Amino acid sequence: MKKKRWVKPRHAVARNVLSFLIGPFCRARYRAKVEKFKAQAKRPYLILYNHQTPFDQFFVGMAFRGPIYYVATEDIFSLGFASSIIKYLVAPIPIQKSTTDVRAVMNCIRVAREGGSIAIAPEGNRTYSGRTGDMLETIAPLARKLGMPIALYRLEGGYGVHPRWSDVVRKGGMRGYVSRVIEPEEYAEMSDELLFDAIKTELYVDEAVLSGEFKHKRRAEYLERAFYSCPFCGLSELESDKSTVMCKRCGRKVSYGADKRLSGVGFDFPYEFVADWYDAQSKLMNSLDPLSYKDAPIFRDSAALYSVIPMKRKDMISKDTKIALYGDRIEIDKEDGLTVFKFDDITSVAVLGRNKLGLYHGGCSYQIKGGKRFNALKYVHLYHRYTNVMKGEKNVEFLGL
Repeated sequence: MKKKRWVKPRHAVARNVLSFLIGPFCRARYRAKVEKFKAQAKRPYLILYNHQTPFDQFFVGMAFRGPIYYVATEDIFSLGFASSIIKYLVAPIPIQKSTTDVRAVMNCIRVAREGGSIAIAPEGNRTYSGRTGDMLETIAPLARKLGMPIALYRLEGGYGVHPRWSDVVRKGGMRGYVSRVIEPEEYAEMSDELLFDAIKTELYVDEAVLSGEFKHKRRAEYLERAFYSCPFCGLSELESDKSTVMCKRCGRKVSYGADKRLSGVGFDFPYEFVADWYDAQSKLMNSLDPLSYKDAPIFRDSAALYSVIPMKRKDMISKDTKIALYGDRIEIDKEDGLTVFKFDDITSVAVLGRNKLGLYHGGCSYQIKGGKRFNALKYVHLYHRYTNVMKGEKNVEFLGL
Protein backbone atom coordinates (compact mmCIF):
# COMPACT_ATOMS: atom_id res chain seq x y z
CA MET A 1 0.00 0.00 0.00
CA LYS A 2 1.38 3.36 -1.04
CA LYS A 3 2.03 5.75 1.85
CA LYS A 4 0.10 9.03 1.79
CA ARG A 5 2.12 12.15 1.08
CA TRP A 6 3.01 14.37 4.04
CA VAL A 7 3.33 17.47 1.83
CA LYS A 8 -0.08 18.49 0.53
CA PRO A 9 -1.35 21.43 -1.57
CA ARG A 10 -3.69 22.60 1.21
CA HIS A 11 -0.67 23.40 3.41
CA ALA A 12 0.35 26.13 0.95
CA VAL A 13 -3.16 27.59 1.05
CA ALA A 14 -3.21 27.48 4.87
CA ARG A 15 0.21 29.13 5.00
CA ASN A 16 -0.93 32.03 2.81
CA VAL A 17 -4.13 32.57 4.80
CA LEU A 18 -2.34 32.41 8.16
CA SER A 19 0.36 34.77 6.93
CA PHE A 20 -2.29 37.27 5.83
CA LEU A 21 -4.22 37.03 9.10
CA ILE A 22 -1.47 36.61 11.70
CA GLY A 23 1.52 38.33 10.08
CA PRO A 24 0.41 41.93 10.72
CA PHE A 25 -0.56 41.04 14.30
CA CYS A 26 2.87 39.51 15.03
CA ARG A 27 4.72 42.46 13.55
CA ALA A 28 2.66 44.95 15.53
CA ARG A 29 2.61 43.07 18.83
CA TYR A 30 6.34 42.34 18.87
CA ARG A 31 7.44 45.36 16.83
CA ALA A 32 9.30 42.80 14.79
CA LYS A 33 11.34 43.62 11.71
CA VAL A 34 11.15 40.44 9.64
CA GLU A 35 13.47 40.42 6.64
CA LYS A 36 12.27 38.41 3.64
CA PHE A 37 14.66 35.73 2.39
CA LYS A 38 14.73 36.93 -1.22
CA ALA A 39 17.25 34.34 -2.39
CA GLN A 40 14.91 31.44 -1.68
CA ALA A 41 13.32 31.18 -5.15
CA LYS A 42 11.44 27.84 -5.25
CA ARG A 43 14.02 25.78 -3.40
CA PRO A 44 13.10 23.91 -0.20
CA TYR A 45 15.37 24.63 2.78
CA LEU A 46 16.23 23.21 6.15
CA ILE A 47 15.65 26.25 8.36
CA LEU A 48 17.45 26.27 11.71
CA TYR A 49 16.59 29.06 14.14
CA ASN A 50 17.28 30.15 17.70
CA HIS A 51 14.21 30.13 19.95
CA GLN A 52 13.23 33.31 21.85
CA THR A 53 9.46 33.87 21.76
CA PRO A 54 6.27 31.79 21.43
CA PHE A 55 5.70 33.38 18.00
CA ASP A 56 9.07 32.47 16.46
CA GLN A 57 7.49 30.04 14.00
CA PHE A 58 5.40 32.86 12.58
CA PHE A 59 8.45 35.09 12.12
CA VAL A 60 10.15 32.23 10.26
CA GLY A 61 7.04 31.72 8.15
CA MET A 62 6.91 35.40 7.20
CA ALA A 63 10.51 35.31 5.99
CA PHE A 64 10.11 32.34 3.62
CA ARG A 65 7.79 31.45 0.76
CA GLY A 66 5.59 28.40 0.72
CA PRO A 67 4.59 26.01 3.51
CA ILE A 68 7.11 25.09 6.20
CA TYR A 69 6.96 21.87 8.20
CA TYR A 70 7.97 22.65 11.77
CA VAL A 71 9.37 20.06 14.13
CA ALA A 72 7.18 20.53 17.20
CA THR A 73 6.89 18.88 20.61
CA GLU A 74 4.15 16.32 21.24
CA ASP A 75 2.39 18.75 23.58
CA ILE A 76 0.59 20.50 20.72
CA PHE A 77 -0.56 17.13 19.38
CA SER A 78 -2.41 16.23 22.58
CA LEU A 79 -5.04 18.99 22.51
CA GLY A 80 -7.89 16.91 21.12
CA PHE A 81 -9.88 18.64 18.38
CA ALA A 82 -7.51 21.64 18.26
CA SER A 83 -4.62 19.30 17.46
CA SER A 84 -6.62 17.78 14.62
CA ILE A 85 -7.06 21.23 13.08
CA ILE A 86 -3.34 22.00 13.44
CA LYS A 87 -2.34 18.70 11.84
CA TYR A 88 -4.79 19.19 8.96
CA LEU A 89 -3.72 22.74 8.18
CA VAL A 90 0.06 22.72 8.66
CA ALA A 91 1.12 19.11 9.46
CA PRO A 92 3.94 19.74 11.96
CA ILE A 93 6.47 16.98 12.53
CA PRO A 94 6.05 15.64 16.09
CA ILE A 95 9.01 14.97 18.35
CA GLN A 96 9.29 13.78 21.93
CA LYS A 97 11.04 16.55 23.82
CA SER A 98 14.50 16.01 25.36
CA THR A 99 15.02 12.73 23.53
CA THR A 100 16.47 11.50 20.27
CA ASP A 101 13.27 10.59 18.44
CA VAL A 102 13.95 8.21 15.54
CA ARG A 103 10.40 8.58 14.31
CA ALA A 104 10.85 12.35 14.00
CA VAL A 105 14.06 11.85 12.02
CA MET A 106 12.31 9.48 9.58
CA ASN A 107 9.45 11.95 9.12
CA CYS A 108 11.93 14.76 8.37
CA ILE A 109 13.53 12.57 5.70
CA ARG A 110 10.10 11.87 4.26
CA VAL A 111 9.19 15.58 4.06
CA ALA A 112 12.55 16.43 2.49
CA ARG A 113 12.09 13.77 -0.19
CA GLU A 114 8.67 15.20 -0.98
CA GLY A 115 10.17 18.65 -1.53
CA GLY A 116 9.02 20.39 1.65
CA SER A 117 10.93 22.96 3.69
CA ILE A 118 11.60 21.97 7.31
CA ALA A 119 12.14 24.26 10.31
CA ILE A 120 13.85 23.16 13.52
CA ALA A 121 14.96 25.02 16.66
CA PRO A 122 18.10 23.00 17.55
CA GLU A 123 17.91 24.20 21.18
CA GLY A 124 14.61 22.38 21.56
CA ASN A 125 13.66 25.03 24.11
CA ARG A 126 13.00 28.74 24.40
CA THR A 127 15.82 30.39 26.26
CA TYR A 128 15.25 31.19 29.95
CA SER A 129 18.41 33.28 30.31
CA GLY A 130 18.46 35.30 27.09
CA ARG A 131 21.44 33.37 25.73
CA THR A 132 20.98 30.73 23.04
CA GLY A 133 20.91 27.40 24.87
CA ASP A 134 22.62 24.07 24.31
CA MET A 135 21.91 22.35 21.02
CA LEU A 136 21.85 18.66 20.21
CA GLU A 137 24.92 17.64 18.23
CA THR A 138 22.69 15.31 16.20
CA ILE A 139 21.44 18.32 14.23
CA ALA A 140 24.58 18.23 12.05
CA PRO A 141 24.28 14.60 10.87
CA LEU A 142 20.52 15.10 10.43
CA ALA A 143 21.15 18.13 8.20
CA ARG A 144 23.64 16.10 6.19
CA LYS A 145 21.18 13.25 5.82
CA LEU A 146 18.43 15.56 4.55
CA GLY A 147 20.77 17.00 1.91
CA MET A 148 19.01 20.38 1.77
CA PRO A 149 20.52 23.86 1.75
CA ILE A 150 20.62 25.11 5.35
CA ALA A 151 19.23 28.56 6.12
CA LEU A 152 20.37 29.81 9.54
CA TYR A 153 17.71 32.20 10.84
CA ARG A 154 18.64 34.56 13.67
CA LEU A 155 16.17 36.14 16.05
CA GLU A 156 17.47 39.11 18.02
CA GLY A 157 15.71 41.13 20.72
CA GLY A 158 12.94 38.60 21.29
CA TYR A 159 14.06 37.89 24.83
CA GLY A 160 13.79 41.57 25.72
CA VAL A 161 10.31 41.76 24.22
CA HIS A 162 8.93 38.51 25.65
CA PRO A 163 11.08 36.41 28.02
CA ARG A 164 10.03 32.78 28.41
CA TRP A 165 9.20 33.24 32.08
CA SER A 166 6.83 36.16 31.44
CA ASP A 167 3.21 36.36 30.32
CA VAL A 168 3.45 39.94 29.04
CA VAL A 169 4.91 41.42 25.87
CA ARG A 170 7.00 44.54 26.45
CA LYS A 171 7.32 47.63 24.29
CA GLY A 172 10.57 47.25 22.42
CA GLY A 173 11.68 45.76 19.15
CA MET A 174 13.16 42.62 17.62
CA ARG A 175 14.56 41.42 14.34
CA GLY A 176 14.55 38.16 12.36
CA TYR A 177 16.73 37.43 9.34
CA VAL A 178 18.72 34.73 7.53
CA SER A 179 22.33 35.25 8.65
CA ARG A 180 23.92 32.53 6.52
CA VAL A 181 23.12 29.80 4.01
CA ILE A 182 25.22 26.64 3.90
CA GLU A 183 24.83 24.80 0.62
CA PRO A 184 25.07 20.98 0.40
CA GLU A 185 28.27 21.31 -1.64
CA GLU A 186 29.80 23.35 1.19
CA TYR A 187 28.92 21.10 4.11
CA ALA A 188 29.88 18.02 2.11
CA GLU A 189 33.45 19.22 2.66
CA MET A 190 32.89 19.80 6.39
CA SER A 191 33.04 17.34 9.26
CA ASP A 192 29.99 17.02 11.50
CA GLU A 193 31.94 18.87 14.17
CA LEU A 194 32.72 21.82 11.88
CA LEU A 195 29.14 21.94 10.61
CA PHE A 196 27.79 21.90 14.16
CA ASP A 197 30.18 24.70 15.14
CA ALA A 198 28.98 26.78 12.19
CA ILE A 199 25.35 26.28 13.20
CA LYS A 200 26.06 27.17 16.84
CA THR A 201 28.05 30.27 15.90
CA GLU A 202 25.40 31.70 13.60
CA LEU A 203 22.48 31.01 15.95
CA TYR A 204 24.13 32.13 19.18
CA VAL A 205 22.56 35.31 20.50
CA ASP A 206 23.45 36.87 23.86
CA GLU A 207 20.74 39.18 25.19
CA ALA A 208 22.69 39.88 28.41
CA VAL A 209 23.71 43.24 26.98
CA LEU A 210 22.26 46.73 26.85
CA SER A 211 20.18 46.85 23.68
CA GLY A 212 17.48 49.45 24.17
CA GLU A 213 14.50 49.54 26.49
CA PHE A 214 11.66 47.04 26.85
CA LYS A 215 8.97 48.76 28.84
CA HIS A 216 6.12 47.27 30.87
CA LYS A 217 4.72 47.81 34.35
CA ARG A 218 4.99 44.07 35.11
CA ARG A 219 8.55 43.51 33.90
CA ALA A 220 9.59 41.02 36.61
CA GLU A 221 6.27 39.20 36.87
CA TYR A 222 6.77 35.40 37.11
CA LEU A 223 10.56 35.59 37.14
CA GLU A 224 10.21 32.86 39.79
CA ARG A 225 9.48 30.45 36.94
CA ALA A 226 13.17 30.75 36.02
CA PHE A 227 14.73 30.90 39.49
CA TYR A 228 14.73 28.58 42.48
CA SER A 229 17.83 30.02 44.14
CA CYS A 230 18.91 33.19 45.91
CA PRO A 231 22.54 34.42 45.81
CA PHE A 232 22.39 34.87 49.60
CA CYS A 233 20.23 31.90 50.69
CA GLY A 234 21.02 29.19 48.15
CA LEU A 235 18.04 27.02 47.21
CA SER A 236 14.94 29.05 47.92
CA GLU A 237 11.52 30.18 46.71
CA LEU A 238 10.86 33.52 45.09
CA GLU A 239 7.80 35.63 44.47
CA SER A 240 7.42 38.44 41.94
CA ASP A 241 5.34 41.59 41.99
CA LYS A 242 5.29 43.98 39.03
CA SER A 243 8.92 45.04 38.46
CA THR A 244 10.50 43.23 41.43
CA VAL A 245 11.09 39.69 42.62
CA MET A 246 11.63 38.75 46.27
CA CYS A 247 13.37 35.85 48.00
CA LYS A 248 10.84 34.44 50.48
CA ARG A 249 13.60 33.35 52.86
CA CYS A 250 15.67 36.51 53.31
CA GLY A 251 13.17 39.07 52.04
CA ARG A 252 15.60 40.76 49.66
CA LYS A 253 14.00 42.32 46.59
CA VAL A 254 15.53 42.61 43.13
CA SER A 255 14.31 45.00 40.45
CA TYR A 256 14.21 44.07 36.76
CA GLY A 257 14.76 47.21 34.71
CA ALA A 258 13.42 48.22 31.31
CA ASP A 259 17.03 47.89 30.10
CA LYS A 260 16.98 44.21 31.26
CA ARG A 261 19.43 44.91 34.09
CA LEU A 262 18.96 43.66 37.63
CA SER A 263 19.49 45.77 40.73
CA GLY A 264 19.02 45.16 44.43
CA VAL A 265 16.43 47.26 46.25
CA GLY A 266 18.53 48.84 48.98
CA PHE A 267 21.54 46.54 48.54
CA ASP A 268 24.13 45.57 45.94
CA PHE A 269 22.95 42.63 43.81
CA PRO A 270 25.86 40.55 42.45
CA TYR A 271 24.41 39.91 38.96
CA GLU A 272 23.77 42.45 36.23
CA PHE A 273 21.56 40.40 33.91
CA VAL A 274 19.22 37.43 34.20
CA ALA A 275 21.78 35.32 32.33
CA ASP A 276 24.40 35.98 35.02
CA TRP A 277 22.02 34.89 37.77
CA TYR A 278 20.94 31.88 35.70
CA ASP A 279 24.56 30.78 35.21
CA ALA A 280 25.19 31.08 38.97
CA GLN A 281 22.06 29.04 39.68
CA SER A 282 23.21 26.31 37.29
CA LYS A 283 26.62 26.33 38.98
CA LEU A 284 24.91 25.90 42.36
CA MET A 285 22.88 22.96 41.06
CA ASN A 286 26.02 21.37 39.62
CA SER A 287 27.69 21.63 43.04
CA LEU A 288 24.97 19.64 44.80
CA ASP A 289 25.13 15.99 45.80
CA PRO A 290 21.57 14.90 45.01
CA LEU A 291 21.99 11.72 47.08
CA SER A 292 22.16 13.89 50.21
CA TYR A 293 18.57 14.97 49.59
CA LYS A 294 16.92 11.53 49.72
CA ASP A 295 15.35 11.79 53.17
CA ALA A 296 13.61 15.15 53.03
CA PRO A 297 12.13 17.03 50.03
CA ILE A 298 14.00 20.02 48.65
CA PHE A 299 10.83 21.64 47.31
CA ARG A 300 7.09 21.12 47.61
CA ASP A 301 4.42 22.19 45.11
CA SER A 302 0.71 21.84 44.38
CA ALA A 303 -0.36 21.10 40.82
CA ALA A 304 -2.71 19.17 38.55
CA LEU A 305 -1.55 15.83 37.14
CA TYR A 306 -2.45 14.68 33.63
CA SER A 307 -1.97 11.47 31.70
CA VAL A 308 -1.02 12.23 28.11
CA ILE A 309 -2.11 10.00 25.25
CA PRO A 310 0.47 11.02 22.62
CA MET A 311 -0.98 12.50 19.43
CA LYS A 312 -4.48 12.44 20.94
CA ARG A 313 -5.38 14.12 24.22
CA LYS A 314 -4.62 14.80 27.88
CA ASP A 315 -6.73 13.26 30.65
CA MET A 316 -6.72 14.76 34.14
CA ILE A 317 -5.73 12.26 36.81
CA SER A 318 -5.96 14.63 39.75
CA LYS A 319 -6.79 18.34 39.95
CA ASP A 320 -4.98 18.99 43.23
CA THR A 321 -1.87 16.94 43.95
CA LYS A 322 0.90 17.52 46.45
CA ILE A 323 4.31 17.17 44.85
CA ALA A 324 7.57 16.63 46.71
CA LEU A 325 10.93 16.89 44.93
CA TYR A 326 13.73 14.81 46.39
CA GLY A 327 17.31 14.33 45.19
CA ASP A 328 16.46 11.02 43.51
CA ARG A 329 12.70 11.07 42.87
CA ILE A 330 9.43 12.94 42.57
CA GLU A 331 6.60 11.94 44.90
CA ILE A 332 3.03 12.81 43.96
CA ASP A 333 0.37 12.53 46.67
CA LYS A 334 -3.12 12.43 45.19
CA GLU A 335 -6.58 11.29 46.25
CA ASP A 336 -5.98 7.58 45.62
CA GLY A 337 -2.55 7.43 47.22
CA LEU A 338 1.14 8.15 46.68
CA THR A 339 2.87 7.73 43.32
CA VAL A 340 6.66 7.71 43.20
CA PHE A 341 8.60 8.58 40.04
CA LYS A 342 12.17 7.45 40.66
CA PHE A 343 14.69 9.31 38.53
CA ASP A 344 16.26 5.97 37.60
CA ASP A 345 12.98 4.95 35.93
CA ILE A 346 12.26 8.24 34.17
CA THR A 347 13.11 8.42 30.46
CA SER A 348 13.13 12.21 30.29
CA VAL A 349 11.91 15.35 32.03
CA ALA A 350 11.11 18.53 30.11
CA VAL A 351 9.67 22.00 30.56
CA LEU A 352 6.73 22.50 28.23
CA GLY A 353 5.75 26.05 27.35
CA ARG A 354 6.38 28.54 30.12
CA ASN A 355 6.02 26.35 33.19
CA LYS A 356 4.46 22.94 32.59
CA LEU A 357 6.44 19.81 33.40
CA GLY A 358 6.49 16.77 31.13
CA LEU A 359 7.49 13.35 32.52
CA TYR A 360 8.14 10.20 30.51
CA HIS A 361 8.04 7.21 32.85
CA GLY A 362 7.49 3.49 32.31
CA GLY A 363 6.39 3.95 28.72
CA CYS A 364 3.76 6.49 29.78
CA SER A 365 3.66 10.25 29.39
CA TYR A 366 2.52 12.60 32.16
CA GLN A 367 2.15 16.33 32.53
CA ILE A 368 2.26 18.41 35.70
CA LYS A 369 0.59 21.80 35.47
CA GLY A 370 0.97 24.11 38.45
CA GLY A 371 -0.25 27.62 39.10
CA LYS A 372 1.09 30.79 37.56
CA ARG A 373 4.12 30.82 39.88
CA PHE A 374 5.02 27.14 39.43
CA ASN A 375 8.69 26.52 38.68
CA ALA A 376 9.11 23.46 36.44
CA LEU A 377 12.76 24.22 35.74
CA LYS A 378 14.07 22.96 39.10
CA TYR A 379 12.70 19.47 38.37
CA VAL A 380 14.53 19.31 35.05
CA HIS A 381 17.78 20.63 36.50
CA LEU A 382 17.78 18.28 39.50
CA TYR A 383 16.88 15.25 37.37
CA HIS A 384 19.83 15.93 35.05
CA ARG A 385 22.16 16.62 37.95
CA TYR A 386 21.20 13.27 39.48
CA THR A 387 21.62 11.49 36.13
CA ASN A 388 25.07 13.01 35.58
CA VAL A 389 26.22 12.01 39.07
CA MET A 390 24.92 8.44 38.76
CA LYS A 391 26.71 8.08 35.41
CA GLY A 392 29.93 9.13 37.08
CA GLU A 393 29.91 12.41 35.14
CA LYS A 394 29.89 14.78 38.12
CA ASN A 395 31.64 17.50 36.14
CA VAL A 396 29.16 17.51 33.25
CA GLU A 397 27.39 20.88 33.38
CA PHE A 398 24.44 20.22 31.05
CA LEU A 399 21.18 20.35 32.99
CA GLY A 400 18.67 19.58 30.28
CA LEU A 401 18.15 22.98 28.64
